[in-house]
Amino acid sequence: MWRDNNIWLHYVKNIIAADVPSALFLASYIRHNTLTKDYAASLEVIDLQKYKVIRQVSKVRVALRERSSIPFVFVVGKN
Repeated sequence: MWRDNNIWLHYVKNIIAADVPSALFLASYIRHNTLTKDYAASLEVIDLQKYKVIRQVSKVRVALRERSSIPFVFVVGKN
């Protein structure tokens, strides 16, 4: 089934897609999430220095801005 169709192309900004419309859709979705900061709803911040897990979207945004460069502070994606 995938013998002739498993051609993946590497586009700008590390986008890998099978065709151009898929790559354009993914690029526009990533740009939209970056501008509106919707990605924070799918992340958690685990702060081992304060022994807490930050789950609220507003506090995740603050932690990403202020605490992401501090050791033992990890950004984790929710599944």
